[in-house]
Amino acid sequence: MTTYHQQVAGTTYTFHGLVEVLAKAGPRRSGDELAGCAAQSDAERAAALWVLADVPLDRFLEEPVVPYDSDDVTRLILDRHDRQAFATLSALTVGGLRDWLLSTAAAPDAADLLSRVSRGLTPEMVAAVSKTMRNQDLVAVARATQVTSAFRTTIGTPGTLATRLQPNHPTDDPRGIAAATVDGLLLGCGDAVIGVNPATDSPQAAADLLHLLDDVRQRYAIPTQSCVLSHVTTTIELMERGAPVDLVFQSIAGTQGANESFGITLPMLFEADEAARAMSRGTVGDNVMYLETGQGSALSAAAHLGTDGRPVDQQTLEARAYGLARELAPFLVNTVVGFIGPEYLRDGRQIIRAGLEDHFCGRLLALPMGVDICYTNHAEADHDDTDTLLLLLGAAGCAFVITVPGADDVMLGYQSLSFHDVLTARQVLGLAPAPEFAAWLTSTGLADRTGRLLPADPATGPFHPLMNA
Repeated sequence: MTTYHQQVAGTTYTFHGLVEVLAKAGPRRSGDELAGCAAQSDAERAAALWVLADVPLDRFLEEPVVPYDSDDVTRLILDRHDRQAFATLSALTVGGLRDWLLSTAAAPDAADLLSRVSRGLTPEMVAAVSKTMRNQDLVAVARATQVTSAFRTTIGTPGTLATRLQPNHPTDDPRGIAAATVDGLLLGCGDAVIGVNPATDSPQAAADLLHLLDDVRQRYAIPTQSCVLSHVTTTIELMERGAPVDLVFQSIAGTQGANESFGITLPMLFEADEAARAMSRGTVGDNVMYLETGQGSALSAAAHLGTDGRPVDQQTLEARAYGLARELAPFLVNTVVGFIGPEYLRDGRQIIRAGLEDHFCGRLLALPMGVDICYTNHAEADHDDTDTLLLLLGAAGCAFVITVPGADDVMLGYQSLSFHDVLTARQVLGLAPAPEFAAWLTSTGLADRTGRLLPADPATGPFHPLMNA
């Protein structure tokens, strides 16, 4: 382990290893303060940032922040690191990588250049460089990347902003879920996925919801995909029973211990991916995994300790979850920023910063990155903060966001985005739904040829039979 020293305003600060440098170089964050790894002052944070900017990138390959021998996520990241793709960047420091990214983002062939080096970057390198960047840097570089994935729609194409339509219901009432689904479709949402968080762990209840959503999709020939967000083992069981599974969902985290707290192993995830691909239900692509992450998940599972037993900061651990995700070639990945609560992201400022960091890190690692822009009711945040983050992420090229009726999820008890919020963002930023879904909106008369949504008459509109059932 390397010990680092930096003097600021006459005081010399000492940092023990990359774990401590990374943690203390990050912006102030309640989760890192809770874990006991945050900088004690702005001066110490500045000293850590100074040190971090001078760290050579190849140091991250020699000094894992979570031990190789005891963590399968570390082994996956390092064993699959692409040395050839890294060659272009191998002589750089973290600060040098920041300069390279910003200059590359302004180049006409930026997307191609960033794609070529992506497999050479580890999550820890990406987390490190994000700490040296301002919010506008995170937006500019993320926007310059291009990452697409496909199943029945294509997500992430330039100029689009897709949505997960989340029609949750406290008792999984089919009528309530169907009503919320129609509401979202009428407002142009659901092109990333129609995804339900079930209220119970019952496999039969999950199967019933899968059949309900698949029936709606087929009846109206909607080019989208559905997902019931059950545990991966439940979904594997449902596939074996012949249920209409489009996407396999699972929450993942950046350490082996945190994943074990979710009841998952890496072989289990790869088995699910293989099983879903074998069903061949996609029409324009075969990306079948839907993975969800969020800063603070490892800390909440008490599985956040790294090398030498030191706590790893929550943003670095979040980036490591993306290192796992990219090995599964997912259709969708979203960070749920702000969901765990103010103990991890205290206020709107921390939530906005975390959302931009997560999106940046995921995009650099070539993931079809989305964000659930949300907050719990006891956080120091409101809808002005979600408005700000939505517009910033729209500018940054975010692949999709999550939407619920009225922005209030009555089952999970948190605040997210409404269907109308996304309409505003698309209008303000000149963005469109996924291309296959946009064509369907036009063909059904829900939108005109320019993509503008039209008023829907419940008595004669395309969902008339369902709305009167």
